[in-house]
Amino acid sequence: MNEKRKRIIVHVDMDAFYSSIEQMDRAEYRNRPVVVGADPRGGRGRGVVSAASYEARKYGIHSAMPISQAYRLCPEAVYVRPRMRRYESVSKHIMKILEQFSPLVEQISIDEAFLDCTGTEALTGPENILAMSIKERIRQETTLTASVGVASNKSIAKIASELCKPDGLLVCPSGEEGKFIENLSLKCLWGAGEKTVKSLNSLGYTTIGDVAKSSRAVLEKIFGKHGLKLWRLANGIDERPVKKEGSRKSIGEEITFSRDVESDSYIEHVLFRISDRLTRKMRILGLKGRTVSIKIRLQGFETFTRSRTLDFPVNDMKTIRSMSLELFRHFDRNDKKVRLVGISVSNFGVKPAHINEQFELFRGDRIENSMNEEKIAGQRGTDPDALLDKMKKLYGEKVTRAAFLPNLYEKERGWGGD
Repeated sequence: MNEKRKRIIVHVDMDAFYSSIEQMDRAEYRNRPVVVGADPRGGRGRGVVSAASYEARKYGIHSAMPISQAYRLCPEAVYVRPRMRRYESVSKHIMKILEQFSPLVEQISIDEAFLDCTGTEALTGPENILAMSIKERIRQETTLTASVGVASNKSIAKIASELCKPDGLLVCPSGEEGKFIENLSLKCLWGAGEKTVKSLNSLGYTTIGDVAKSSRAVLEKIFGKHGLKLWRLANGIDERPVKKEGSRKSIGEEITFSRDVESDSYIEHVLFRISDRLTRKMRILGLKGRTVSIKIRLQGFETFTRSRTLDFPVNDMKTIRSMSLELFRHFDRNDKKVRLVGISVSNFGVKPAHINEQFELFRGDRIENSMNEEKIAGQRGTDPDALLDKMKKLYGEKVTRAAFLPNLYEKERGWGGD
């Protein structure tokens, strides 16, 4: 009987990705604490930290921290606004590097990915040599560092890369998965969020090994199907394959206001703008989703989410906007002002068939740019989102909806916040 081939799963996680790119691009930022996020405005900033370099983390600064708190911890740090296009460009380069080591690369976020390198030993050597080669190739081509974990499955590989940060390399030998994680804190267990960890603590479990030794029946009774999943992961069992197409779970946009906002009409106008930006990004990426969620952060930092799921996936502005407004109008904020609003879409469907096609006003036509205006004028009855996408591609971001032209909303402080 043939033995089952040993899987070699690699998890690559870039170190302090956003801030490292800023240090790579600006020599004067190197070896200095760098904070990517909102403008701190001398400690009066309203947004949050998107990323912090390891030099900044020594001061206790971390992502999602209020930018005003970060400034108080380290006022001498370099504070820069995010440059998402630059980060996405570097991310694409890194993914191209990873594809040189395996045809199966699953990108799970802008700065991390799984590779299935099963059967590549003859080309790449043993696991530790493979991991070192990946790290060196990334360093040579970008000067950035990555932490790499290698194991027989995705869960253990991800834990390994986290344990060896920054700029580390850690291999879990096949067959020792359970031993590798048994003494780790529950927060290291994939799928165990804050609430789940608290529930497990209430049962007397403090380590992953405690969950591994527990009764599956008890876990299933308390957590349902998720309980069985937790038990399996705690025992180092994870048979999920590396998927080439990736596994993006959601996409979203949000705005933190420069000052707390009370006006419902103004907030609804901002939700309109967010819907427009978000759905255009979705169409560019070829994404359609069934679940629309809004995020509302009130004065005092109380944060709430509300969601609604459709029977079919969408990515048009009108539907996303309507659902967002409906969710907002049914939310009782008890007369409190709003600090932040956002929209996200999840529960994705199949990519539209046209995703790999270029935007053209007449399919198959090769008409000179001088005729573009005539082409647009002839598009009566065209889907407004598709037409707007085409016009933006032809003429740039100066093309916008009439509702977004300068008006009273633009004069209010708040739009374009951190």
